[in-house]
Amino acid sequence: MEPTHAISDRLAVTVAVLAIAWLAVIAIWGLALPNNVVPDTLFAVAPLIACSVLSPRVTAYFAVAAVLLVLGSGVWNDSLGSAQQWIRVLDVALVSASAVVVATVRVRRERRLTRLTAIAETAQRVILPKVPAVTEGLHISSRYLSAARDAVVGGDLYDCSVTEGYTRFIVGDVRGKGLAAVEQAARVIRAFRQAAAVRATLTGAAHDMNSYLIPFLGDEEFATALLLDLTEPNTITLTSCGHPPAVLVRANGFAEFLEVPTGMPLGVGESTDAASFTWRPGDRVLLYTDGLSEARDAGGQFFSILDAGPLLAEGTVEEALDSLLARVRAHLPGGQLSDDLAVLLLENAPGQKPPQHSTLVASEPTRQG
Repeated sequence: MEPTHAISDRLAVTVAVLAIAWLAVIAIWGLALPNNVVPDTLFAVAPLIACSVLSPRVTAYFAVAAVLLVLGSGVWNDSLGSAQQWIRVLDVALVSASAVVVATVRVRRERRLTRLTAIAETAQRVILPKVPAVTEGLHISSRYLSAARDAVVGGDLYDCSVTEGYTRFIVGDVRGKGLAAVEQAARVIRAFRQAAAVRATLTGAAHDMNSYLIPFLGDEEFATALLLDLTEPNTITLTSCGHPPAVLVRANGFAEFLEVPTGMPLGVGESTDAASFTWRPGDRVLLYTDGLSEARDAGGQFFSILDAGPLLAEGTVEEALDSLLARVRAHLPGGQLSDDLAVLLLENAPGQKPPQHSTLVASEPTRQG
């Protein structure tokens, strides 16, 4: 995708060329017309064109040029001293001055919006945890793609809790969009960290999370989540709170859904019992939100996650996720997501040690309550 600043620079050049061309066309046209036909007021269109994109200073240059061309036209037509010509000069001067004012207001608003966007993106990045790439017996990779062009993260979430007692992960999706969904996602992450490090079972952790979240969620608010426990070597334990199933990818590329009893979403009711599965060294497990499972092409065909199994088995976990997301974008019309997408890919890597610490927990979100 072309950088935004490059697109803006190209647009500015295009607008400047268009404004210059307009001045030239009106000037040449005025020379060709009879003296009693004067198109001088049309010079004011040039600064109006410029103010839509260009800076106040450049717009002012076009404003001055428009006024000078009206004066030059008056000299050419021997009408400079007439009242009608001075009215034309005044008309172009007022419209041109208005264009400079419009450019000034536009630039101030753009700068304010840029500052607010930067603040929002910083807050969103703080809320979205950073999952470690390596921990005890695991290689880990995560990605978040927002469907909104102006957002880094929305209501989808992932997190990990790797302590001396348990190794657990979550992928979830909060109902709703915008900053309200981001706030609720931060609460789900907080609830997961509080419960995952101390509860002996995933169902117990899900129960604590549900109890914590209910007071904060409205009548129509809830969050789906899939909790995963990898504490026992070569064993995957899952509990589903209304969330799409995980995908187990064998080392040979064969992929299958890990079906577990689907409980109620968080904030609605209790989850069901956990289910356990065996995975071997080199196998990988994919956790994801419905931005992946519900991605459709122009014909309405859903993206096939199982068909992407060979991609997910190749290369490192980082390379595998890059390949997966590239295929998802190719599947979507225009490569544009219709929903946020969060994915977490874990590889069974026995003997793999964390880089320094035996306890890894993602940084806490800053929002409270």
